[in-house]
Amino acid sequence: MRNRKEYIPQACYTLASKERDIFLSILKNLKVPDGYASNISRCGNLKDHKLSNLKSHDGHILMQDLLPICLRGVIEKKMLSVITNLSDFFKRLCAKSLDPQEVDQLQIQVVLTLCEMEKIFPPSFFTIMIHLIIHLPTEIKLGGPVQYRWMYLIERYLMGLKASVRNRAYLEGSIAEGYIVSECLTFCSRYFSDVETIFSRPSRNDGNIQKRYIFSSEGRPIGTKNTKILDIWSLAQANRYVLLHSDKLSPYRQEFLETERAVYGGIQISKRTEDELLVEKFSTWLAK
Repeated sequence: MRNRKEYIPQACYTLASKERDIFLSILKNLKVPDGYASNISRCGNLKDHKLSNLKSHDGHILMQDLLPICLRGVIEKKMLSVITNLSDFFKRLCAKSLDPQEVDQLQIQVVLTLCEMEKIFPPSFFTIMIHLIIHLPTEIKLGGPVQYRWMYLIERYLMGLKASVRNRAYLEGSIAEGYIVSECLTFCSRYFSDVETIFSRPSRNDGNIQKRYIFSSEGRPIGTKNTKILDIWSLAQANRYVLLHSDKLSPYRQEFLETERAVYGGIQISKRTEDELLVEKFSTWLAK
């Protein structure tokens, strides 16, 4: 009772103002690999507590990977468990390859997840779109992995066709002319040797540092440069990362493991034990 009036507390799925700030601040500081998603950090508005200008693929990334991370410590455990199970369902469902037996397990999992959701959300939440989740494993059995059937590529292509419209009174004609111009330019660009074209243009992440980089990956730094002094713990972690992931040190890691196996009497040791030995002793062994 509050002021002699009945007070109904907020539902467990409702975020308070402080919790919204935490959720949006995580998205605001989020950095993802190139090509993984768009710049989701631009979509969060801390002042209005809103997410806007999200692309369809961004919603897919949020549902599949980011929601369980961003909501950890913000909502109750039972609510977080339901969202985590639902995200895991979509992540496994959208894999490039699926075992038919795993699809049957997904069918059972999603039914249990929706039953848990019915205990939390009101009946108005369960529209036909929520119900269709149950039928997604069946669609996988009939059509195969969704990687080869979803619409992201088609939507991106249609966006290019839409950008070619110059006369809104004749949409089809504008798209046809734009397509012909694009095909002509593509054909002619094959014969331009001194001009940078779509065929000779370097990739977006081509930094020309392959020969002087200690790892096999390519790339170049982006954004402004900031100088940061590492503490002892961070410096040790950085040193360990280089030692355990450098391709040139792979023979030394194998030699170190053979030495340690000899200490164990030549018996086969587990992968977990090998990883622990590399983390704890490899740097000291290499320095000798």
